[in-house]
Amino acid sequence: MTTVAPARPAAAAGPLSGARLTAAETWIFDLDNTLYPADCNLFAQIDRRMGEFIARHFGIGLDEARQRQKGFFQTHGTTLRGLMVEHALNPADFLDYVHDIDLAPVAPAPHLGAALDRLPGRKVIFTNGTVAHAGRVLGRLGIADRFEAVFDIIAADYLPKPREEPYRRLLDSHGIAPAGAVMVEDMARNLVPAAALGMTTVWVPTAAAWSQPDRPGEAAHIHHTAPDLPAFLAALPDPA
Repeated sequence: MTTVAPARPAAAAGPLSGARLTAAETWIFDLDNTLYPADCNLFAQIDRRMGEFIARHFGIGLDEARQRQKGFFQTHGTTLRGLMVEHALNPADFLDYVHDIDLAPVAPAPHLGAALDRLPGRKVIFTNGTVAHAGRVLGRLGIADRFEAVFDIIAADYLPKPREEPYRRLLDSHGIAPAGAVMVEDMARNLVPAAALGMTTVWVPTAAAWSQPDRPGEAAHIHHTAPDLPAFLAALPDPA
């Protein structure tokens, strides 16, 4: 995988300062590579299983399957969306297969749990994965009880981040006011719609190229940067 040195946008000042974090009404967290360290490398397992699924579905070799997979991702935002739009694939078959992975690399995260306990407001997961996958990961981390809901790709009608529609659907379905919400995410491009809708954003950078702000204006939508999420959350002052 191509990697680059993570960019480090400065924390925002003024109305998007730390005061917006400590007064947050709702915290919206991405799941994969955000709530657990990216070096767990679960995506390598998912990526491999996506290639296997495509190879079996179309009766092609793994190299050709990988090329198709990347084409779907580039064109449609996710491999699944490409398969659905271009080939009318049943999404349940794909999602069940690609999320059947070994979660042993994910260790319990008591420090993250303690940091989440200090946060004001509600806490929701917003993922391009599934409720079932999120439940397994949160169970491994030991933090499942900290979240009131998981808004997944199925609830989003299979429209992935960073399309704006699922963000609006999340806000509407859970009664979330964007001005009082904080979104935490490892992919910089997924923070663009959040900021545009009025949320405060926190980027959890990784070394992967797809984590980085790579299009004009993306970095401007990053209000805070948290290379170590538990430490970042634990360092927030207590709400007034």
